[in-house]
Amino acid sequence: MSTKVPQNTDQEIDIFQLSKSIGGFFDRVSRSIFRTIQFFIRNWITVLILFVLGVALGFYLDSNKKTFKNEVVVAPNFESVDYLYAKIDLIQAKIAAGDVDFLLQMGISDRNAIKKIEIKPVADVYKFIEDKEQNLELIKLMAEVGDVKKVLEDNVTSKNYTYHTITFVSNEEISEKQVIEPLLKYLNNSTYFDAIQKIGYKNLEKEIAQNDTIIAQIDEVLKGLSSKSKSDKVVYYNENLQLNDILKTKQKLILDQGKNRFRLITFDKTIKEINSTLNINENKIVNGNLKMILPFVFIFVFVLVSLFLNFYRKQLALSKENQL
Repeated sequence: MSTKVPQNTDQEIDIFQLSKSIGGFFDRVSRSIFRTIQFFIRNWITVLILFVLGVALGFYLDSNKKTFKNEVVVAPNFESVDYLYAKIDLIQAKIAAGDVDFLLQMGISDRNAIKKIEIKPVADVYKFIEDKEQNLELIKLMAEVGDVKKVLEDNVTSKNYTYHTITFVSNEEISEKQVIEPLLKYLNNSTYFDAIQKIGYKNLEKEIAQNDTIIAQIDEVLKGLSSKSKSDKVVYYNENLQLNDILKTKQKLILDQGKNRFRLITFDKTIKEINSTLNINENKIVNGNLKMILPFVFIFVFVLVSLFLNFYRKQLALSKENQL
């Protein structure tokens, strides 16, 4: 007699249980959706009020809490980089401490014109190592013990870059006359660097004039050499007067003069403004979207509070039944 139990019956039972579980799941989902609809129907007045309040508050905040980013590129001259960074750090410390009157002392009429300020170098490694072999060797040496990118962004390296960007945040649109001019005037307010700037400017003017004189003298020498008609004399002069060295010297002086005239443009101030970009509307997620976000936030909080109160009431009722 066979004692085997048919497997088809077990499979039919498993399929029946699975179908029953799936059906029960969809029933629970349907009941949850129905209860949610009932909840909003019962509380439609409260939900509508919260929605209107959220939209109104969102419109108000969107129109009054805009954030603008402003950037000023400057060139610190006469080894004033550390001085510049210290000044910017001082401004930020005053703002963080709530000393908004400090901005008024700087000459900025709106005490809320700057909410946060910082400064970073404009990384230009090619300018940093241009005609400065010691800087190239410094980077090579530092790169041997660390990542090249970190070396270039390190304060020791970055403060030697030519240009630096001052970035500050404001809650309203500003003008250059309103903020930038008083800020630069404050940064340039130093008796020590005023004296250094005057001396440095005069020295550069003298260097340019002297180089022009040397170039003119070299031109006279070359003119005298070119007037010689005999080739053997040209060779003679080339050997004795080192004509190649003279030509190289002239070429170097011409390059230096070009750079010096560019430097002369920035040497009129210790902290020279190069360029400014104002009133960049920051594209944050909440900027301009609070009127759409706040209504749903209010409704979501209301739903959570209602669920919590409902849960608390049920648990309180169960606790009383168990006590009885």
